Amino acid sequence: MNAPIGIALGDVTGIGPEVTLKALAAEAARDEQRYLLVGDESLLRRWNEKLRTGLPLQTFESKDSGARFQICNPFGASWPDDLKPGAAPAANAAIEWLKHAGELCLRGELAAMVTAPVNKEAIVRAGHRFTGQTEFLSALAGANRTVMMLLGHDEQGRWLRVALATVHIALRDVPQKLTPEKISLAIERAAEACKLLQLSRARVAVCGLNPHCGEGGEFGDEEPRILEPAIVAAKKAGFDVVGPLSGDTVFHHALHGEFDAVVAMYHDQGLAPLKAVAFDTGVNWTLGLPFIRTSPDHGTAYDIAGKGIANPSSMIAAIRLAKQLTRARD
Repeated sequence: MNAPIGIALGDVTGIGPEVTLKALAAEAARDEQRYLLVGDESLLRRWNEKLRTGLPLQTFESKDSGARFQICNPFGASWPDDLKPGAAPAANAAIEWLKHAGELCLRGELAAMVTAPVNKEAIVRAGHRFTGQTEFLSALAGANRTVMMLLGHDEQGRWLRVALATVHIALRDVPQKLTPEKISLAIERAAEACKLLQLSRARVAVCGLNPHCGEGGEFGDEEPRILEPAIVAAKKAGFDVVGPLSGDTVFHHALHGEFDAVVAMYHDQGLAPLKAVAFDTGVNWTLGLPFIRTSPDHGTAYDIAGKGIANPSSMIAAIRLAKQLTRARD
């Protein structure tokens, strides 16, 4: 029997429980995939009734159980629906659920994990050192060569796949944090992702850091000093890579099929165009972990939490990608 896909419920004062149940209800008839929901069982049952999704939720009994939708809560506690957004108990539970799901993946008891949104500010305020789920899971797995990729498609089915050379750091720190090694790693992981997705090629474009790639050093020398050596080395290693290319045009060409993936130098350089074309279908995929991890590309959305109006499209896409990668691996 194949292992289930785990879903860490995230911050329960956000939209995580709602989009999780909506997504599972949408996917239930597509296949016989099993799931383990790591989170608050009583809250999930209340949401299941409120949304009328009709999912046959069962308390976790065994990893070998044939039940399709099991719930486990290693944190133990349960909360009312009116817990304030960003409350410390919810932040603490989100960390515990994330850790537990990651440990199950490391033990081979889950085929993959999907992580619902958390709120970094709430987690830090609750007393944790935390910069993001990607970094947390990388540390848990002892994986120091991970890369964040965001991918999604527009209404015409055209894809953007963006790997980030740097992630959750201040913009002012990006030039100092960029190294040829980080850019080389992002190129390598982006090419690997194309192969894992079973694309026919793996052509990677690398964004410049500065406007117009620095205009020959007129405003910024990072392109010739940092980016170009990494790109030359990647070509020598056999990767199909081009660049540096100006960030104001490269995503247009990628969307029209010239490139299969783009390496962006910093968070918003890559995510702004991705969300412009795939706001509802974007997925966060952590490359380089010893297990599959995907996540919807949105936050906790405290402003609409509890109202039953959250769009589950990104969670659906995250679950589908996890299933696709699991099948390809198997």
